[in-house]
Amino acid sequence: MRLLLANPNTTQAVTDTIAAAARAVAGPGTEIVPATARFGARVIGTRAEMAIAEHASLDTLARAAGGCDAVVIGASIDSGLRAAREMLAVPVLGLTESALHVACLTGGRFGTITLSRRSAYPLREMVEAYGLMRRCAGMRAVDVSPLDLLAAPERVAALIVEQATDLIERDMADVIVLIGAVMAAMPARVQPAVPVPVIEGVSCAVALAEALVRLKLPKARAGGYAALPARQVIGIDPALAARFGE
Repeated sequence: MRLLLANPNTTQAVTDTIAAAARAVAGPGTEIVPATARFGARVIGTRAEMAIAEHASLDTLARAAGGCDAVVIGASIDSGLRAAREMLAVPVLGLTESALHVACLTGGRFGTITLSRRSAYPLREMVEAYGLMRRCAGMRAVDVSPLDLLAAPERVAALIVEQATDLIERDMADVIVLIGAVMAAMPARVQPAVPVPVIEGVSCAVALAEALVRLKLPKARAGGYAALPARQVIGIDPALAARFGE
């Protein structure tokens, strides 16, 4: 099984981090194929960058998804997830959607922890769009950058434990969900100090992608996720434009 791990950020260190986490959880025989966006934000953090990341995600998938059995979009905002499911015939998973659904299968109510307060706003909108707001106990942010986490993971881990403890004691969260691609290695650091399960999106998305490949579900032939019709799209990468003529 070949699983494409597509990072809509342009920072290679983020790709390397999530690829290592994906390989750690992937089953025997699963090959992780990492790919980094060729344009866009170094680290996605604003709504404008999120809009660019939607295009960057589809561009990356059009060039790299050939021969892969499933795709994981390696960004917390699930960049271009619905469009990718329409464009491709293989399962496509997003980090945050996957983590939230696994959280719902693990406990009653989940609490989320993001890195920045600014990213908490679109996260709330995502939880609402996925229909899971009633299962959300609360949301917290540690207010550091992804690059801060990569440079000083132990310091950020201490901040996460503090916020997780508050979510459990004040908001009665049954599961803690760490939001962000660079959070991939963080559960192992904080779980000993947190008395409820701590999960993140990379491991959840990889496990769910492998399961969906095994289910061998067909591509929709009708509805909103049916194959793209022939359309003329100009000014984009030829590999992406070709997807509209298949």
